[in-house]
Amino acid sequence: MKISYNWLKQFLKVDWEAEKTGELLTDLGLEVEGIETVESVKGSLEGIVIGKVLTCVQHPNADRLKVTTVDLGNGEPVQIVCGAPNVAVGQTVPVATIGTTLYDDKGEGFVIKKGKIRGEESHGMICAEDELGLGTSHDGIMVLDDALVAGTAAAKVFNIEKDEVFEIGLTPNRADGMSHYGVARDLRAGLMQQNVSLELISPSVSDFHVDDRTLKFDVVVDDTEKAPRYVGVTISDITVKDSPEWIQNRLKAIGLTPINNIVDVTNYVLHELGQPLHAFDAAKVKGNKVIVKTLPTGTKFTTLDGIERELHEEDLMICNGNEEPMCIAGVFGGIESGVTNNTTSIFLESAYFSPVSIRKTAKRHGLNTDASFRFERGIDPNFTKYALKRAANLILEVAGGKVSSEIVDMYPTKIEDHQVYLSYEKMNRLIGAEIPKETVKNILASLDIKFNSVTEGGIGLTIPSYRVDVTREADVIEEILRVYGYNNVEFSHKLNTSISFSEFNEVKVENIVANQLISQGFNETMANSLTKAEYVSLSEMLNEENNVAMLNPLSNDLGVMRQSLLFSGLESVIYNINRKNNSLKFFEFGKTYHKFESGYSEQKHLTLFVTGNRTKESWNIAQKPSDFFYLKGIVTILLQRLGIQNLKTTPTKNDVFSEGITLSLGKIKLVDLGVVKRAVLKEFGIKQEVLFADFNWENVLKVGGKSQVKISELPKFPAVKRDFALMLDKEITFTEIYNLAFQAEKNLLKEVDLFDVYEGSKLEKGKKSYAVSFLLQDEKQTLTDKQIDKIMQKLQNTFEKNVGATLR
Repeated sequence: MKISYNWLKQFLKVDWEAEKTGELLTDLGLEVEGIETVESVKGSLEGIVIGKVLTCVQHPNADRLKVTTVDLGNGEPVQIVCGAPNVAVGQTVPVATIGTTLYDDKGEGFVIKKGKIRGEESHGMICAEDELGLGTSHDGIMVLDDALVAGTAAAKVFNIEKDEVFEIGLTPNRADGMSHYGVARDLRAGLMQQNVSLELISPSVSDFHVDDRTLKFDVVVDDTEKAPRYVGVTISDITVKDSPEWIQNRLKAIGLTPINNIVDVTNYVLHELGQPLHAFDAAKVKGNKVIVKTLPTGTKFTTLDGIERELHEEDLMICNGNEEPMCIAGVFGGIESGVTNNTTSIFLESAYFSPVSIRKTAKRHGLNTDASFRFERGIDPNFTKYALKRAANLILEVAGGKVSSEIVDMYPTKIEDHQVYLSYEKMNRLIGAEIPKETVKNILASLDIKFNSVTEGGIGLTIPSYRVDVTREADVIEEILRVYGYNNVEFSHKLNTSISFSEFNEVKVENIVANQLISQGFNETMANSLTKAEYVSLSEMLNEENNVAMLNPLSNDLGVMRQSLLFSGLESVIYNINRKNNSLKFFEFGKTYHKFESGYSEQKHLTLFVTGNRTKESWNIAQKPSDFFYLKGIVTILLQRLGIQNLKTTPTKNDVFSEGITLSLGKIKLVDLGVVKRAVLKEFGIKQEVLFADFNWENVLKVGGKSQVKISELPKFPAVKRDFALMLDKEITFTEIYNLAFQAEKNLLKEVDLFDVYEGSKLEKGKKSYAVSFLLQDEKQTLTDKQIDKIMQKLQNTFEKNVGATLR
């Protein structure tokens, strides 16, 4: 949010430097992120002076140039070559002196230098209005009033304004600071703590009056819950034209483009007082009637930006007498009822709309306007009528006209101020220091908080309506502390702490794992826990009803809490691939969130993402692509680093993998890993293979944190491992191979492991190669070659018969 210092000084006659004021605003909770100098004319006409043309003769070497002498008020006339057709003796003109910087229409500067033009010396430049930034005309030089004195600075003649603009990072709770008046009000309280007492100057509306009652509008509010207060008045016989320079300068300083005097006044009051307003062309309001209501879902409505939108049944609308929509209440106006250059009368609206209703509507239509920004956070319901009068007075001042109706004020149920009791004892306990009671009272008074009762133990308070965020005793204490100054609270130099003993430190384990992964070339990522709701459709293991949805999402892309870390990780992968970074190794510690009938659940995970080559490109290292076996090795070593061994390998049930396995310790599942399905990758625009591992971190900590070691007797007879390189159809999964193997041999087969997958151009189309190992062991005797060969033949026959596998 931008705040003009010159504008701020209209309410508070502060003479501090902008930097010092910015520091105080930051201490008050209105964080100043930067201060920018703004000029109504770029360069502020520095170096431009008023000159008098003494002589003007034809240039001897150019038909279109004149040689002039100009008095610049210093007693030494200078010679200037000028190409303007209208230059003449006796004129009063603006002159850019030597060393002056002028700016072109693109804002690029060029310096006026002494030089020769076609053999004649020129010591400056007589300027046209577009060369000074005072207009667009380039037909000739500017000819000024003869009463101006030579040598006068042009900045004084043209009233050039220089301003300093604060960029304030406004937190959502500080709705009271969403205007220049609100910031001035807060600044006054801060200055009082600095022993600087200044009067807060409010714009006067005492001269508002009704001229006649010739243009009456009926107002009907159907939904008083969404529109608790609605105020309006008509103004006729206006002239729509450009705003005066002072309004334009104020709006330009905070980054707004002036449109016309009526729209500019509504924007001016919005940023001055924080109250959004809207002006309707009265001639376009059918039936001279305004109805505030909702319309059926699917109703078409074209907004000011020319986009046709479909309304929702909960969108509050401003309608005409025919119940046709004219404006999305508090969000955006309609294209059919707006003010144009032909408008001669208006209906001026000022209202208080429900913050929840406005936020839902704005997010539903993807709109974020200055009005919705303020309504969403909560404006002052008691400022509504005052702001209307202020805007009406300004419109009469800049557009002429007359007030043609009484003010209509629909306010059936007054919004009451909050009542809060402040306990001195609780305040001192929360702050950790004792603030004098008189200081507390002065701070509360400076914040317009009224006293209902005062006792030795505390104060009964009434909170002003514009402080929508102050509803509890703790909120009042925070107000006292921010004005008193956090830096002014003394603290003890004594440090008390309690240290708890823990045999197993989770943070230490995470650091061990992170350091190992970093040493293997991984980078840690931290993705947003909010994600798209539709991601759950990419896996049958995720259910939409388990989504933890946001009540007021920032956007459709951040509507729910994630059920899986895979999709946010793939967003990071494609982000890097799109920037030519194709070889990636990421890891992330994060949580998934689920909603079940029994309640909400959070589960911590560690995920790994690997894609592209294993190592960075180098002249002395041959490039080798990452593959399933590479990822499995990283996962296994990681678990071994935590003392987790003797892992059991089974086919994964997770359907995000085209090929994958699950590593477990006994019945405790530790990690799923494998190759992400192409269908999933396609949703993110990823065309290269991505390997993914998902650790159930809570289970890893459970088994890795145990100091006890389970000991079993070593087998007396050796195990035998044999491998098959199986050629299979692409649709065959490791799960099928795994199950078929144990069906064929139930007694002596102990483990089946997939250690490599190959899909390449050297294979027949539609085929892939599995490298599968089989661990055979007899606990009673040593296996003979004949037994082993018989089992392997049985396995081969089973694979050939059931899945059409062949040995490579």
